[in-house]
Amino acid sequence: MMLSVELTMYPFNGDYIPPIKAFIEKVNSIDGLKVQTFPTATIVMGEYDRVMDSLKMLLKWSYETQGKAVFVAKFLPNSEVLNS
Repeated sequence: MMLSVELTMYPFNGDYIPPIKAFIEKVNSIDGLKVQTFPTATIVMGEYDRVMDSLKMLLKWSYETQGKAVFVAKFLPNSEVLNS
């Protein structure tokens, strides 16, 4: 099953651009995911287990390396929202 997730990150510090850029770079480094970034959100798409395992790793990595942040996510199963 395919899964699309729209993610928005809200870092807890005043200099919010570097943690967001670092998170987007990390997402793009993961094989097996399609990623599209917009000004207000990033969409991650792929096989369900791959996406969910990646999100688990990404959130932990973000908290350990970038500090506290709020993540807002929308999950859309069985959908390919990205254009090829």
